[in-house]
Amino acid sequence: MRIGHGFDVHRFAPRVSEHKPLILGGVTLPDALSLEAHSDGDVVLHALCDALLGAIGEGDIGRHFPDTDAQYAGVSSVFLLEQVCSLVSARGFALSNADITVVAQLPKLAPHREAMCSSIAAALSAPRDRVNVKATTTEQLGAIGRGEGIACHAVVLLEACE
Repeated sequence: MRIGHGFDVHRFAPRVSEHKPLILGGVTLPDALSLEAHSDGDVVLHALCDALLGAIGEGDIGRHFPDTDAQYAGVSSVFLLEQVCSLVSARGFALSNADITVVAQLPKLAPHREAMCSSIAAALSAPRDRVNVKATTTEQLGAIGRGEGIACHAVVLLEACE
């Protein structure tokens, strides 16, 4: 078994961009917010990629998909996650479970939690019950609490394939 932890944070863009909607866990949220990022800015999937890569000892998302590489500008984080999953499989591991905590003062994530879990499970080619997404606020403390951005922690447990 291998355990990995991932963390990511992105600030909100000063202006909403119709070309860069708010995407979390592979789900486009209808909120009028945009995150600053080289890719689509999905902090949930970025943290999950880091957790998976860490569990197999393969560095982090920036090593595999650098923000200095133009081919990843605006790229879907679902695509990045699928690439990471291929690497995990090639190393002989499969997901046992993923536990994800989104840290955000806004938007409210409860209405989107199930869609995010289903989207993540699909991208991982895993049963839905192996993915958990929860959300918390910082009780209006710090940059996240002031609504300046969103952060995410992800923990995964991988098992060796038989």
